[in-house]
Amino acid sequence: MMRRRTTLLTSCTALALALGATACGGGPVSAGGGDKALSGQTVTVAGVWSGSEQKNFQKVLDAFTAKTGAKTQFVSTGDNVSTVVGSKIEGGNAPDVVMVPQVGVLQQFAKKGWLKPLSPTAQTTITADYAPVWKKYGSVDGTLYGLYFKAAHKSTVWYSPDALTQAGVKPPKTYDEMLKAGHTVSDSGLAAFAVGGQDGWTLTDWFENIYLSQAGPEKYDALAAHKLKWTDPSVVKALTTLGKLFKDKQLIAGGQKGALNTDFPGSVEKVFGPKPEAGMVYEGDFVAGVAHDQFGKTIGKDANFFPFPAVDGGTAPVVSGGDAAVVLKDAKNAKAGMKLLEYLATPEAAAVWAKAGGFLSPNKKLDPASYGDDVTRATAKSLVGAGDSVRFDMSDQAPAAFGGTKGAGEWKLLQDFLSDPSDPKGTAAKLESAAAKAYQG
Repeated sequence: MMRRRTTLLTSCTALALALGATACGGGPVSAGGGDKALSGQTVTVAGVWSGSEQKNFQKVLDAFTAKTGAKTQFVSTGDNVSTVVGSKIEGGNAPDVVMVPQVGVLQQFAKKGWLKPLSPTAQTTITADYAPVWKKYGSVDGTLYGLYFKAAHKSTVWYSPDALTQAGVKPPKTYDEMLKAGHTVSDSGLAAFAVGGQDGWTLTDWFENIYLSQAGPEKYDALAAHKLKWTDPSVVKALTTLGKLFKDKQLIAGGQKGALNTDFPGSVEKVFGPKPEAGMVYEGDFVAGVAHDQFGKTIGKDANFFPFPAVDGGTAPVVSGGDAAVVLKDAKNAKAGMKLLEYLATPEAAAVWAKAGGFLSPNKKLDPASYGDDVTRATAKSLVGAGDSVRFDMSDQAPAAFGGTKGAGEWKLLQDFLSDPSDPKGTAAKLESAAAKAYQG
């Protein structure tokens, strides 16, 4: 089972809508000049996007058409990209370009021999304009196959400014300060945090941010690759840290049981809905869209964020997700597809979607003024400013059986831990057992 939290949660609403911005009008933005060398060719692009995301990506494709003369056709795959793309390859109908939603899927495609290495032009642009970490996540066995065009920032804690003001607290700088601020919020009548424990992936995100800050990037990488066992003391320590939050009834809206019966949209509602139950909700930049679209909040005024704070003297974490563009070997128009990738690698292409909203780019050369509002600019600045310390969502790097399946693996075991956080060591052992099985498979 593939999961698309970054797109499933944002497709219902672009961040542009969240901020009251309008999509860019007046037809496709011309990419400027261009010799229309690809006139008469059609580039087929497959990806998970639908709704507002598909519409905004189409603006980028239209700009490519204006520049090169190539037509484009977008095919929405739904969540299970690998199955859909695999069946199209077998049927002799491979798309030219695929927007791949997970590192694990990109690696799977490369190992099956489905991908073309990126052109020297694309590689040169990526080397110059992106932090090396994005090149690393787009590469398999030293060969660069994927360009990360769209990113998610998953180290943002969203809060009600009213709730924090009423409690007399300011956005915290450390994890301990955050829990202390949470108790002050709780004393003023609201729970500190809404936790969407019904969706196991939200719990993996909590763990990953704590682990990255507390244990550091090297151990994070080792654990993500399962070169470090989940029974390692660093994992037990992170679970212990997370467990303190989970078992504190003052801090979690509805306590552990309430959290396990709350899905992600429900957790946003508990902070920004008509009957607030909590002052803060941790999740990615996509919270903003739900807060506005579902509950009419003005982002920056009624809803804001602070970076996930540093844990135990570590560096504040920056966990990301993203969609990588790849070119398929069996594509009929692989040459034109590679030209599209070369275009997507430019700040010019990123600026089109940045203007439309609901988008973050890891491209360092993108002018922050391209984003339509201060909150998105701040999020993008944090993502790009983290440089090489950005780490891709750990569970998205794992085999789906461990890191991406409802009711199984890490999702289920962290839900069990939320229900009873009394035995971090025992939970670590169960996580190791599940991981060992999945990584062998």
